[in-house]
Amino acid sequence: MSYDVILSRDSFLLSVELRIFWAIALIYGASLLLHLVHIASRGALAGRAAYLLLWAAAVPHAGLILLRTFEAGRAPFQTLYESLSWFACSAVLTWLFVSRKWKGFFLPGALVSALALGASLYALLSRSPAIEPLSPPLQSWWFESHVILAFFSYAVFIVSASIEISWLAFRKRSDLYGLPEEQLKGFHDTAHRLILFGFPLLTFGIFSGAAWANEAWGRYWSWDPKETWSLITWTVFAVYLHSKTVPALKGTPASVFNILGFICMLMTFLGVNWLAKLLGIPSLHIYSV
Repeated sequence: MSYDVILSRDSFLLSVELRIFWAIALIYGASLLLHLVHIASRGALAGRAAYLLLWAAAVPHAGLILLRTFEAGRAPFQTLYESLSWFACSAVLTWLFVSRKWKGFFLPGALVSALALGASLYALLSRSPAIEPLSPPLQSWWFESHVILAFFSYAVFIVSASIEISWLAFRKRSDLYGLPEEQLKGFHDTAHRLILFGFPLLTFGIFSGAAWANEAWGRYWSWDPKETWSLITWTVFAVYLHSKTVPALKGTPASVFNILGFICMLMTFLGVNWLAKLLGIPSLHIYSV
């Protein structure tokens, strides 16, 4: 097959992918809008429609990621475009899985759909969708395990924070949004259990990242900006878990630590890239495309 034919085929596939991704982003946007209508009107129909739209977006989004994996011949998170797509899809799928136990409570989906929309639009509007070959440092099992563990922990943290924010904002009116008062404690406890699941993922993600760094560059830790912020994120969630064992802190104060950890996670994923470029700080973790 000639180079021109390969180039034409790749361009066609990218064009199709972008069109599908735009459609998915629009569905995320429609879901967010309906979530806001649900919050404003307390209408169960709007909440149910918003929830179903998340399914309508997440399933083809997962298929799109699998297709890109097949086309690239590697895991789809080398570039920021790919990572943003993975970030959005994994968060939505995690929420859809967790939310099955609350048939009529849709509030956390508002934040999840907002993040999915934001990540998708950022990928589509400002990042290159081109499929890049793996650079030599990334051709490692440690790299793949590091990123997979980190992104799954991110997805869990997003859903947990969404639940915490909903609990803080609507705990006195939860019955008006489909969550009876007797279920409220279990709802709050779910946020805690999610962190109990996500914290080890982040921990092993950091350890596998250190092993990858040693394999690629001959050192386990270099206080790179993203490494530093990942440690900050880990520390905040460790404080959260400890606070859940202290009776005076296990309520609202613990929720605040959870949300603070979520903010630190966003800083680790995206904020560090922007700050490092803005301030000219060298980092091995800044995406090139």
